[in-house]
Amino acid sequence: MKVVVRVGGSVIASPPDAQIMQRYAELLMNMKKQGHQLVVVVGGGSIARDFIRIAKDLGLGEPDQDEIAISVSRLFAQLLVMKLDAISSKTIPRSVDEAVESLRTGKIVVMGGLRPGMTTDAVAAMVAERIAADLLVKVSDVDGVYTKDPKKHSDAEKLDELKFDDLGRLFESNTHEAGIHQILDPEAVKILQRCRIRMVIVNGFSPENVLLALEGGAVGTLIK
Repeated sequence: MKVVVRVGGSVIASPPDAQIMQRYAELLMNMKKQGHQLVVVVGGGSIARDFIRIAKDLGLGEPDQDEIAISVSRLFAQLLVMKLDAISSKTIPRSVDEAVESLRTGKIVVMGGLRPGMTTDAVAAMVAERIAADLLVKVSDVDGVYTKDPKKHSDAEKLDELKFDDLGRLFESNTHEAGIHQILDPEAVKILQRCRIRMVIVNGFSPENVLLALEGGAVGTLIK
């Protein structure tokens, strides 16, 4: 299968966690041995948002704030590439075209952000569309998609399954802003509604949830 794994910065970078990164490296190695073609898109989490705040305090505009966040995500991608060593493509792609070319080498492709105005959610969705992925898995700090933000509302209910056309109405923000932090960003929603690639959102603190999603198990929220 062609699989895009979107590893949320909320899981590996908020704060930076070497142990969970080690577990993801082992998971990806296992998936590679099973014969899957893998693109991994890594976020910068709270560290990226800290740098966005610094950039904002310095009077830098939103494109510059985004550039800083992209640099942070690419640092975490680089750590994962180094850990994966020979089975990774080594270089961190700077475009979707580069990611596609790297995937053709048969290696695991690991990347961070690409350009201002686009989060790593949107990057993952773009890559998934471009390679005609069989599955896009997002690992987050929540168990799936809820009717409301479960961190703010005690009556939020988890949804086991969603249709693509239902995505937009569930999220607070419909426009991009530097450091946006919701389960899926607005641009990613638009891409998913267009390409209709099967997606599962799971709790990333248990990396084995990615394998469950791959096997069609009852985990997280399925979007189809």
